[in-house]
Amino acid sequence: MEEWNTYAFGPANGAKPEKAVLMLHGYGSNGQDLISLAPMLAEAAPNAIFLSPDAPFVCDMSAPGNLGGRQWFPLQSFDPGYMLEGIRRSEPILNHYIDQVLQQLELEDADLALLGFSQGTMMSLFAAPRRKKPIAGVIGYSGALLGDAELGGAAIQKVPVVLIHGEDDQVVTFDRHEHAKNALKTHGFDVETLTIPGLPHSIDDAGIKTGAAFLKRVFAR
Repeated sequence: MEEWNTYAFGPANGAKPEKAVLMLHGYGSNGQDLISLAPMLAEAAPNAIFLSPDAPFVCDMSAPGNLGGRQWFPLQSFDPGYMLEGIRRSEPILNHYIDQVLQQLELEDADLALLGFSQGTMMSLFAAPRRKKPIAGVIGYSGALLGDAELGGAAIQKVPVVLIHGEDDQVVTFDRHEHAKNALKTHGFDVETLTIPGLPHSIDDAGIKTGAAFLKRVFAR
């Protein structure tokens, strides 16, 4: 898709894609990270293509010359206001990419799910409700919700969301999961959750199974 480096998997059934899952990686990683989950998730969505792009910017914590680590927005500070500014700057870039994907695949917003990890979840939870049309849903691993004060707006798309978080996450701490869950429910979103005792900042088998079941449900609508 233009300048974006994207890793792809599927559809597992070998047919033309009827659905699409866009996978947004975390800070300092790249698209290779999440695409490894696609074969397992595809069991629940064999008609879906899984696309995992590198985020558009080189990670600001990468060593000089290392272009492999990418970011959706800078993380020089964990201040919510600072992060929200970065998300707002990146949202139009992500939406342009989504529009390209849907156009090239001849799909509609309702055929698309976003899957994020960490910073990718922050982008997904911000962008999806602000699309002009509702997407199928959002799978958010180990992430946080920013800009939630705006979720009561008339133009907000209240898409289904599943939030999956390890209770021992020391990077995006567990209280961010609780905040996201409560804020989304307060604003009328269909929110499903899975919390995993002892899990740090990562994705385990239980999280993958929950994500797969969510995809099967929202794509069947």
